[in-house]
Amino acid sequence: MILTGIGDEAAHSVEGQIQATRELGWQHIEARGMEVPGHPKANFHDLPEAAFDLALQKLEAAGIGVYCFGSTIMNWAKTLDTPWEVTLAEVRRAIPRMKRTGTKFIRIMSFKPGDDEFKIPTRVFERVRDVTNMFLDAGLQPVHENCMNYGGMSWQHALELLDKCPGLKWVFDTGNPLLNPDRSKPKPWPRQDPWEFWEHVRDHVLHIHVKDAIWNPAKNDADYTWPGEGHGRVREILADALARGYTGAISIEPHMIVVFHDAATQAAGEQAMRRNYVEYGRRLEAILQQIPKARRA
Repeated sequence: MILTGIGDEAAHSVEGQIQATRELGWQHIEARGMEVPGHPKANFHDLPEAAFDLALQKLEAAGIGVYCFGSTIMNWAKTLDTPWEVTLAEVRRAIPRMKRTGTKFIRIMSFKPGDDEFKIPTRVFERVRDVTNMFLDAGLQPVHENCMNYGGMSWQHALELLDKCPGLKWVFDTGNPLLNPDRSKPKPWPRQDPWEFWEHVRDHVLHIHVKDAIWNPAKNDADYTWPGEGHGRVREILADALARGYTGAISIEPHMIVVFHDAATQAAGEQAMRRNYVEYGRRLEAILQQIPKARRA
């Protein structure tokens, strides 16, 4: 099993991401946002060519591989009204970069739904299917994350998306169900149940994100916690995955210091980010060590 983490949760800079990974004794990162000397921070597939080359040189020199691209393809910042060429350009940039890094997996999404939408428009299926086929044709595997997107509106929506997009697989985020309303149920939509979501999609999961949180109605947002200390059912889900013979990677996404889509947290200092990331990783390792071997396949 490979333990990894979303790099920009550890540091903004490529050097800081490498430092945190080496401190944990891990050998991979999930590359998302990255700051390279002389260049502003950008997603790994959007870095200028010179910045990408330099980042790759630094990672290779440190013996750090890229397990998965945490792309922005069809993510929560985009809707069906976003020009389609934006997505196609992201895919076309990502494919050759994945091949250069030897990366097989890329995280994708399925556009942000409107506040009152609960059915997945046919165009979402068409576009996710097109993107899926572009990666599959290149010998690469897209994995869809349950997040603030059409496929993440409930486990029923997830299964429908997978059915309509043959070859697409899933990256399951343990904490995201707590952040999302369950649009398969009548209004007022309740929060999703992480275990219920996991049970229905686990046969399609090739990658796991570990995030934990407690929903705070007073602020209409989540309070993020150490793994296993929130309501994300982290221990139970990991134990079940191992018992079922899961051999994919487990990637940490703490969200305790910095949140990717929250500009207010992006100024967090790298020292605080790295300390939190490393401690989070060590706590994940402890959880895995506590899972009885008898429960593993």
